[in-house]
Amino acid sequence: MPAIIVDALSKSYTSKVLNNISFKVEPGEIIGYIGPNGAGKSTTIKILTGLISDFEGEVRVLDYDVRTSALEVKRRIGYIPENAALYDNLTPLEYLDFIGNLYALESSSITKKSKELLNVFGLANHMEDRMTTFSKGMRQKVLLIAGMLHNPSILFLDEPLSGLDANAVILVKEILAQLKQAGKTIFYSSHIMDVVEKISDRIMIINKGELIANGTFMELNEQAHSGSLEQLFTELTGNREHESAAGQFIDILKQ
Repeated sequence: MPAIIVDALSKSYTSKVLNNISFKVEPGEIIGYIGPNGAGKSTTIKILTGLISDFEGEVRVLDYDVRTSALEVKRRIGYIPENAALYDNLTPLEYLDFIGNLYALESSSITKKSKELLNVFGLANHMEDRMTTFSKGMRQKVLLIAGMLHNPSILFLDEPLSGLDANAVILVKEILAQLKQAGKTIFYSSHIMDVVEKISDRIMIINKGELIANGTFMELNEQAHSGSLEQLFTELTGNREHESAAGQFIDILKQ
């Protein structure tokens, strides 16, 4: 049974955001899901995680229909967004205790795991501090821990490296690699092409609400003869004007 099944998924607001998208994700796969701003990446993830129920088509996660069984889906997945509302007046330990209770984890287990995970991310000296003082990177580390605290079967990540320092980025990449080895399924959306290229088993490219590519990097590269995921992305999305736009920007600065 695939971990994720998406069949003829469409979503409209004032205009079409997703247009008849279909794909499957097998258990243990790392999927890199990339596209330009406004392409529909975050909307796709919010539908897959049960945050948006008003859509056309069929979406099943761990064999649950996300439209009718969103709560069952949420119990079994982890979701790490780029920006999430933390309760700033709480400490990391208090916030993670709240998250752990939402997933019905044992209180003693929540405290123990939270302290150990915060220590891994270099936050041991800040676990009792109010998060109002935290930097973007520190907040992102807490979000990462919160999304994985209950050891979910599927992990959805939407720009998870935002604000992280170089060491934390390397750590997250290694965590994802080891989660894959443990059989976890990871659906990963990011603009950082080199990370997507290195960690993904399969890459899906969405543009203007349509899925325009779906395959391994080698398969997609053979089609476009691009050399790198960044070049492949530029080729397939049709935006080849970066060099001229950069030159125009520099010319304006010189005025």
